[in-house]
Amino acid sequence: MLRRIGTSLYGQVLLATCLGVLLGYFHHDAGIAMKPLGDGFIKLVRMIAGPIIFCTVVGGISGMRDVKTVGRAGLLTLLYFEVVTTIALLLGLLVVNVVKPGVGMNIDAATLDPRAAADYLRGNTVHSVSDFFLAIIPASPVDAFVRVDILQILCFSVIFGFALQALGATAAPVVSLIDSLSQVLFRIVALIMRVAPIGAFGAMAFTVGNFGVDRLKPLVLLIACFWITCALFVVIVLGIVTRLAGVKLWRLLRYIRDEILVAFGTSSSESVLPRLVAKLEAAGVDRSIVGLVIPAGYSFNLDGTAIYLSIATIFIAQATNTHLGFSQQAVLFAILLVTSKGSAGVAGAALIVLASTLAATGTIPVAGVALILGIHRFMGEGMAVTNSIGNAVATLVIGRWTGRLDTEQLDRCLANAAGRVSVDPADTRV
Repeated sequence: MLRRIGTSLYGQVLLATCLGVLLGYFHHDAGIAMKPLGDGFIKLVRMIAGPIIFCTVVGGISGMRDVKTVGRAGLLTLLYFEVVTTIALLLGLLVVNVVKPGVGMNIDAATLDPRAAADYLRGNTVHSVSDFFLAIIPASPVDAFVRVDILQILCFSVIFGFALQALGATAAPVVSLIDSLSQVLFRIVALIMRVAPIGAFGAMAFTVGNFGVDRLKPLVLLIACFWITCALFVVIVLGIVTRLAGVKLWRLLRYIRDEILVAFGTSSSESVLPRLVAKLEAAGVDRSIVGLVIPAGYSFNLDGTAIYLSIATIFIAQATNTHLGFSQQAVLFAILLVTSKGSAGVAGAALIVLASTLAATGTIPVAGVALILGIHRFMGEGMAVTNSIGNAVATLVIGRWTGRLDTEQLDRCLANAAGRVSVDPADTRV
């Protein structure tokens, strides 16, 4: 049993994460020095994320006979995202108002350093709906790939895929080339994931070494409030959703446990994007659905980030004695519905959105972000894990709703306790 755990990605990442915590706790400077390992791993994944999305989306759409399915899947996906993230926001607001982790801190807003939030506010204000959708259209395909803008890459990929589908047999050589390129890219992913334990070790060692567990003590109630809310959301909300879709949540979590641990260790849901794509394809979800739902989910279905934003915003209001009545919280909820969309799945991006949200309220001091800075990374793991699980569940649900899910293949994959899968899309053995 121990040997099996030690040779699996799951066991290696778990061991590396624990070692990172120990190094950061006992040797702070050495832990901080490990930061490049975590950053390097995330950069490797970001390097391959754009081409993976492009090949998956284009290959899926170009191979579909009925293009109406893509449009229907897109509408269902956006509807699902909106409903589920709304529930996540409401759950976060409910828990933070019941637990009240910030009440009694009595922080004078005038004593907070406004420079702490300045870097997160610069160039990141709340835009109109039209500005948001215009920003999805890339200035050029090359620019979108260079900046790894997932939504812009998705936009270009969908258009490219429809163009190939319309050309039919004429575009067959291009489709064949993209399929071959896809297999090469997933092989690269397999190579990158071999260093996932090193990335998790470096990221965790830096987090504990830089921030230290002493930072946790005054704000432990806030951290516990956030983690408990994430757990409730996964178990209750996503549990109900998966049951309605005919899937057992626990079996799904076992199947993607490698990805959950990597997301936890690196505090980035983006670090597991390629692996989620491969595993969900192997689990019987049609390639076009995976290619549509997973990339879009990294901007529209960040359930963990939604929970974080709702809890952190109310916490800052409570800590600074900023009274928020029902009507004011309703306005805050409306703002969060906008600001919680479009944030990247990269560690630290939620702080930018939080600062923008506080600025949009006009009542909660933006400098309150300083209260969160010291513990943000300790909540980042929860955001990354919840976001990743949420997007996996969304893909299965949309696949079932649109009839693009092979249930027999799914059952075979989830029944496999090891949850192993080749990242080669041409090989769906588990």
